[in-house]
Amino acid sequence: MTTTPVTGPTTAAHRAGLQLVPRPSQLAPLPGRFVLDEHTAVRAAPGGASAAADLLRTLLAPATGLPLPPAADGRIVFVLDPALGGLGREGYGLTVGADAVLLRAGAQEGLLRGVQTLRQLLPPQALSHRRARGTEWALPCAQITDVPRFAWRGAMLDVARRFRPVSFLRRFTDLLALHKLNVLHLHLTDDQGWRMPVAAYPKLTEVGGEPHGGAYTRDELTGLVAYAAARGVTVVPEIEMPGHVRAALAAYPELGNVPSRRLAVWDRWGVCENVLGVHDQVLDFCRGVLDEVMDTFPSPHVHIGGEECPTTEWQRSPDARRRAEAEGLSGPEALHGWFMGRIGGFLTENGRRPLGWTETGSDLPAGFTAVPWRSAAHGLTAARRGQDVIMAPYRSTYLDYPQSERPEEPPGQPGGVVSLRDVYDLEPAPAGWEPAAAARVLGTQAQLWSEYVPTAAHAEYLAFPRLCALAETAWSPHRDWPGFERRLAHHRTRLDALRVPGRPPHGLPHNASFTFPPGSGPSGTPGSPGEDTGR
Repeated sequence: MTTTPVTGPTTAAHRAGLQLVPRPSQLAPLPGRFVLDEHTAVRAAPGGASAAADLLRTLLAPATGLPLPPAADGRIVFVLDPALGGLGREGYGLTVGADAVLLRAGAQEGLLRGVQTLRQLLPPQALSHRRARGTEWALPCAQITDVPRFAWRGAMLDVARRFRPVSFLRRFTDLLALHKLNVLHLHLTDDQGWRMPVAAYPKLTEVGGEPHGGAYTRDELTGLVAYAAARGVTVVPEIEMPGHVRAALAAYPELGNVPSRRLAVWDRWGVCENVLGVHDQVLDFCRGVLDEVMDTFPSPHVHIGGEECPTTEWQRSPDARRRAEAEGLSGPEALHGWFMGRIGGFLTENGRRPLGWTETGSDLPAGFTAVPWRSAAHGLTAARRGQDVIMAPYRSTYLDYPQSERPEEPPGQPGGVVSLRDVYDLEPAPAGWEPAAAARVLGTQAQLWSEYVPTAAHAEYLAFPRLCALAETAWSPHRDWPGFERRLAHHRTRLDALRVPGRPPHGLPHNASFTFPPGSGPSGTPGSPGEDTGR
C-alpha cells in the first residue's frame, strides 16, 4: 500500500477531486490522499457488501487495470450495517484516509451510491473504457455523509418512436448510476412503434416493431433489468393506453373502435385520434400484455400512460356509448377514467403500483401515482387528492427541447428552450405547498422524447449536462447555482472521459452527427414545422 502526503486539503488538485455531482449532503476535506495501486485490495465485510465491491472492481478495471482483489486485510473496506438505518436505503458514509477507505451504509443501495462517489473522486480518466496509462489513481482524503432528498430520481427514454439498441440502454443506465439517478423509465409503446415482446400477441412486434428500428427480445429486457439492478437502478416499463396505441391497432384491428378498419403504424408525430375500444376483448388484451410486462420487469411501479387520449372515436362508437351507459357514466368522455381504473385495479391486485401521466391533477383514479407534465400546479392538485406525485413539468424536464437559442444548436422539439438553469431551478416540492402535499412528492424525472432525436449521440448530447442538474436537484438539499456551475466545469472532464458529446462552450462534438434523415425531424413528415407534437 502506498500513500502520498499533500500540503493540505486546499490544494488545487484536492479541490478538483472533490467537485462532486450531485453535491453530497455533507463533505469535509481532510489532508492527504489515498493511492490505489496493484497491491490495493478490497475487504467486503460479511452481511451483503460483496456486490458493491464487485461493482467497484467491474467499473474501475477497464481504465485502471487494477485487480482490487478481495482480501481480509484490504485497505478499502465496505460495510453493510443495518444499525445505520438512519441513513435510509440510499444514504452512505464514506471516509477516505491516507491509509484506508471505509464505505458504510445501512442498505445495499447506499453502498452502490458510495461506489459512484469513489469513481468521481478518482481522476477523470478512471471513467474511461480504455486503459489510461501513466495516471496515478489517487483519492483526495475526505469525510462524506450523503443522503438523498428524494427517493425517485429518474430519466425516461422514448424507445417507441425511435428504437435504441440494448447496448445504448446499458450505457445510459451507467450514466444514470454515475449521477445517483435510480430510475430508468422506458416508454416502450406508442403510435409509431411497439418494442415490448408479448408471446400471446406476436404481431405487436412483428408489425409495431418494424418502423424506426425493431424490438427487444425478452432476454434483452430481463438482462437489462439485472444489469441496472446491479447498479442500483430500477427499470420502470411504460405501456401506453388507451391512447397512443396506433401501432397496436395496426397489429390487431379488432382492438379498436372500428374493428373492420385496417390501419398502418402511424408515420407522423403528434396526437393520433385512434384509441383502444372499451369492449371486453380489449380489457383481456391489456391484462395479458401487463402479465408479460410484470413477468419481465419486477419494478414496483408500472406506467400505463393515460395522457392525450381523444374521445372522438368513443363519441362515435355505439359500442362505447353502450358501455358508458352500462357503467353508469355521464357519457363516452368518462370512459377514460373508467378504463384507467379497471387497468390500474388489475395492477394493484397483482401487487404493483400504477403510474400515469396526469394532465389536470384530477384525471387519474385513486391508487395511481401521478406524473404531472403540463404544470407543476397539477402535482399539487394530485397530492391534495391523496396521490403520490413524481414531478415532470415539461418546461423543466423535457430534454427533447433545445438547450439554447444558439443557431448551431441541434434542432429539437419546437416551441421553446429548456436550459440547464431551467432544469436546475425545478423545485419538486415547492415551498408554498402545505406539508401534507409536499410529503406526497416521491421525486422527479427528466423526459427524453425521441421524435427529434434520431441518433444515440444526439440523445446523449441532449441529456447531458442537463441530467446532471436534475440529479443535483433530486439528490442534494443544497441549492447553489454558482457552486454547481463550478463543479460542473470539472465534471465535464469526467463526461469527456466517458465520450459523452459536449455542447457549447465546449463546442459540438466532431464525432457526432445531428443531421436528420430524410422524412424525419423538423422538416418533412413526420415532424413538420409548427405541428403540435403533444408531449
